Amino acid sequence: MIDERKLKILQAIISDYINTGEPVGSRTIAKRYDLGISSATIRNEMADLEDMGFLEQPHTSAGRVPSSKGYRLYVDRIMEYERLSMEEELRIRKCILDATLYEVDKVVKQASSLLSELTNLTCVANKASVRKSSIKSIQLIQVDTSILCVMVTDSGVIKNNILKVSKIPTSEDLSKINNIINKKLKNLTIEEMNLQVINDLKNDLTNFEDIFNALIPTLYEALNSEEDQQEVYMEGTTNIFNYPEYNDIDRAKEILNLLYNKDYVSKLIKTDNDITIRIGDENFIPEAKECSVISAVYFLGDKPIGTIGLIGPRRINYSKVVAIMTEVMKELNETLNKNI
Repeated sequence: MIDERKLKILQAIISDYINTGEPVGSRTIAKRYDLGISSATIRNEMADLEDMGFLEQPHTSAGRVPSSKGYRLYVDRIMEYERLSMEEELRIRKCILDATLYEVDKVVKQASSLLSELTNLTCVANKASVRKSSIKSIQLIQVDTSILCVMVTDSGVIKNNILKVSKIPTSEDLSKINNIINKKLKNLTIEEMNLQVINDLKNDLTNFEDIFNALIPTLYEALNSEEDQQEVYMEGTTNIFNYPEYNDIDRAKEILNLLYNKDYVSKLIKTDNDITIRIGDENFIPEAKECSVISAVYFLGDKPIGTIGLIGPRRINYSKVVAIMTEVMKELNETLNKNI
């Protein structure tokens, strides 16, 4: 059990280390923070905190730095969430609203760029998953001697594919086909397009077998695209190198290898919650053991369709970053859902 005095000392150490990046000694805490206790007492308490696993001692320093366990205690029990200024809130709102005329992916990209700029961290966003999306509309359009299939999902993703057919239907038949397709498939996800649905559609398109045979593989390919599942946006890739922790060439290479591995990064920011904070060893990827990852889900209705994450060193200003992340995600989700 950690007592109140140790919590205050740990808070002071983390605050000082976040601000300076330098290992913290007992004399520094005694001078800079009015804790009402002597440097010797602070030194003894710091030794206890180290024994308990909340502090670490770098090899080259007599000072101490927070461990992943120390940061976790700070985030869970000590940290006071910073309140953003009215100017900051207005800037976030304006930036997100400026992107509302575009597709979902472009709004998310705008939010990612803003997060990276405001936090000085690397921001990663999973592209809105087509696989999790439902079909909003499908239109077959004659273009010269071909049929263009335009599919729009509820996540704002648009897919265009040419259907290979031997005979072009008349405009009247195309209108009839479009009505049948949308009646059967609208609001369905790929998981819901089961054999029964496909057979019903086939029966309704008995007179247009050529269209049916070309349409179904095209839809499955579009909704189950490997590219859609793995594509990520990344903003502020070099921001992390503003932190002295990454001046070491080996650590710099390690974090770059991590950031440019889309599969790793997608898994690293994965979450089912509004805001998730993973610190150091809580990240399952070895290259991220010295990182903190703050991630959140964005929604359409009650359906999570993608994730945004911030990646930085363990020594980040959690209070400020979480406040910014919370506000940006609130504005993003409100913008995405205002027309639903």
